[in-house]
Amino acid sequence: MKDHIKIYLPLFLFCGLFMQSCDDGDALIDDITENTTRGAILRTIEIRADELLVGENALQGEFDITLEVQDSEMGALVESVEVYTRFVDNTNTDGTDLDTEDNLFTTIPRSEFFTGEFGLPRLDFSIPATELASSTGVPISAIDGGDEFRIRFELVLEDGRRFSFDQNTGTLTGSFFRSPFQYTAPIVCAPSPPTAGEWTIELQDSYGDGWNGAALVVTIDGTETSYTLEDGASGTRTFNVPEGTSEIAINYVSGDWDSEVTFQVTSANGNEVLDLGPSPTAGLQLLDYCPNNL
Repeated sequence: MKDHIKIYLPLFLFCGLFMQSCDDGDALIDDITENTTRGAILRTIEIRADELLVGENALQGEFDITLEVQDSEMGALVESVEVYTRFVDNTNTDGTDLDTEDNLFTTIPRSEFFTGEFGLPRLDFSIPATELASSTGVPISAIDGGDEFRIRFELVLEDGRRFSFDQNTGTLTGSFFRSPFQYTAPIVCAPSPPTAGEWTIELQDSYGDGWNGAALVVTIDGTETSYTLEDGASGTRTFNVPEGTSEIAINYVSGDWDSEVTFQVTSANGNEVLDLGPSPTAGLQLLDYCPNNL
């Protein structure tokens, strides 16, 4: 195609500047048009769900997406879409790598597409977490928070050509086309029930004048309580987790001098579940549920 462009541009300028016959140029343009191949993309319309929860040998959630086919014939070139699944083991702590190769999960024929708001064919696809696991052959007991599934789509055209992740460019994956062809479903640990009893927070301020507006917000089954160091270099706070509590969350609220702040949280079973600072990250859930040591 680069050779065509190099030939065509000088010919166009020659015809325009010297007003000579361009019959040969017309023939060349016709040749370019006739021999140009056009591909297709699969644009992301909406990702409704992609995060999966693991805990107690159970896997919950689903991957759910709507995609739109675009080609030079308003989607008419596409015959089907193949869906491949793969497991990526990011937590192989025992040295056993459970990564899998792409597995053909299903083929979606064109007859199952529907017409979207712009007159282009669209398809809805969803797969439960348990089916993702079974499609890759990975037992749920071996899946941990931090692992992930990959879902890859491959467009199959009526002339046999295929388009997928390997043929992608930055233009297609960017914000305009949003056509990565491959998606990640991250696996996170479901909130684990905390140990009932007295929990302890040790608070420090390196300057010695308290936390200057910063605080830890502890949420127990939806009820929030804030803890801070009003003044001084250190202090201890305790709170009680009632029997039967199903979920605990701890978040850091930023103050004026976060660089001075450090703290540790110890659960009622004696495990230190947090040791953060200076400059703790604000606005994020701090507890890691995966060790199941709350």
